[in-house]
Amino acid sequence: MNIWHIARSHRALLVSGIVLGLLGAAATLAQPLVIGEMITSVAADRPLTGPILLAVALFAADALFAAGHAYTIGRAGENVVFDIRHTLASRLLRSRLQSYHRWDQGDVFSRLVTDTSLARICLTQALAQIVTATFMVLGGIVMMARLDAPLLVTTLGCLGAASTVSLLLARQVRTASVVNREDTSVFGSALLRVMGALPTVKASRAEARESDHIAELAGQARRSGIRVSALSALLTPAMNVGTQLALTVVIAWGMARVATGDMAAADLTAFMMYLFYLVSPLVMLFMSIAQFQQGRASVDRLGELGGLEQEEDTRPASAAQAGEGHTAPGGPAIRFESVSFRYPDGDTADPVLDGVSFTVPDRGLTAVVGPSGAGKTTLFQLVERLYAPDSGTIRIGGTAITELPLAQLRSLIGYVDQDHTLLRGTVRENLTYAAPDATADDIAEALRKAHLTEVVAALPTGLDTELGERGAGLSGGQRQRLAIARTLLQHPRIMLLDEATASLDAEAEAALRDSIAEISRHCAVVAIAHRFSTITRAAKIIVLEGGTVRAAGTHAELLLNDPLYRRLAGRQEHDEPGTVPDSALLADTRNAIRVRGTVA
Repeated sequence: MNIWHIARSHRALLVSGIVLGLLGAAATLAQPLVIGEMITSVAADRPLTGPILLAVALFAADALFAAGHAYTIGRAGENVVFDIRHTLASRLLRSRLQSYHRWDQGDVFSRLVTDTSLARICLTQALAQIVTATFMVLGGIVMMARLDAPLLVTTLGCLGAASTVSLLLARQVRTASVVNREDTSVFGSALLRVMGALPTVKASRAEARESDHIAELAGQARRSGIRVSALSALLTPAMNVGTQLALTVVIAWGMARVATGDMAAADLTAFMMYLFYLVSPLVMLFMSIAQFQQGRASVDRLGELGGLEQEEDTRPASAAQAGEGHTAPGGPAIRFESVSFRYPDGDTADPVLDGVSFTVPDRGLTAVVGPSGAGKTTLFQLVERLYAPDSGTIRIGGTAITELPLAQLRSLIGYVDQDHTLLRGTVRENLTYAAPDATADDIAEALRKAHLTEVVAALPTGLDTELGERGAGLSGGQRQRLAIARTLLQHPRIMLLDEATASLDAEAEAALRDSIAEISRHCAVVAIAHRFSTITRAAKIIVLEGGTVRAAGTHAELLLNDPLYRRLAGRQEHDEPGTVPDSALLADTRNAIRVRGTVA
């Protein structure tokens, strides 16, 4: 993403504002000549009506052009910052997760909010002021040369020294601004970190430690900010010293020349007015250069953020609209074919998944189990194309997911992640987030299947009840069921449940198991669960270990034939008595399998 290209798209408005500024500068430059003419008219005893009317007209024109310039440049700046923020936000939402996760969220927030404001000043206000101030300074120098060249050379000598110092200061301001922006981003990141985990901070009695850490980072940002302010504050005094020195020389030498008749009093008056008029544009010029330098640092930072890798469809969106890629029920809903994957920039070179192959039937419940780190959640992320496999193919209904437009692929899949993320807003907004056109009957049915009907009815304003961050206002189990209801509204062909029952009590879990059983009669349900009570009814269970498929079968078959599954189940039996078969039931399971094998 090119930030300068975005600014150029508003060049018509920017040029209009600059032209108005130049016209205002021209009106200003003409004023000392009119004042000089008034002095000459008084000395020659000529009428003053004409010069006075001309001066009033110039003053009015100057004011009108200045107002038009400020409004036009301000509007251009708001347009530019809107486009930058809109473009960056869109790119963030469409970025590839492996690219996005390399960024600190606080830094991203700082760039989108603070850096865009500084970029606006750089790309519009500072740029326009540099042009108009330069015109004003050069115009003033030309008019002063016309009045008295020797006096101008002396004046420029004094102002030149001050200008050199100001340029050096402007460069220092840019360097200091870069440091300050980085310090501010680090502070913002630390603040977002603790605000996102405030209950943990309080439970760990870490308020004082975190407060001291944030204060230290805020102090670092303060120190670098003070340095920027100090360097910026020196710009005006540096110019003032040069201006005051020049003014002293002009008054002393000019009055001496007027006394000897070598220079007209009207010319000296006009020359002094131009000198006064030169001060503000010179200061504005170097201030604008400093602002431009600061803004350039922000533009560079925004350009880096705009470089996030984007998710790309391998097929056009029109394919989704035409319904391409849908396949008839009956075949496998999901097929993994020798899929391998490792996370970019991971802590280990070992793959998370290594040659994984399995199928998920078009109907029924399929469970995925295994120890932590086996790659269970990664399977879901690959199906959703949140990440791309390093090798192998994943198919939905026989079609490779890379051949499906992203919008179509994700409309076929309902995904409830283990964080069951909800957003600040009403219950209705969270419920219909993936299906904004859902009807009242659809909503009621989704609530019924997720066993939330009574919960929502008991809320202060029902579906219009406001929830806080991450669904605050509901219990953990209620938030989880709301996330499942939200997914049901999509009417997905495949539902992925990542630890969907983790936060539910026994009663809510039993109700949700019944819902899953009902849903699985109409679509494929794939569930990751540590609670074996959730998956004992699964038609197929896939056991992962070390990124490979260790075994697959029913609950009873795996209890008999797979030691890892038996160990995991035994651990559950110890932690939650009654959730899996005990030793006697395990013996019955063995006998049943032997009998079935003998009959076969």
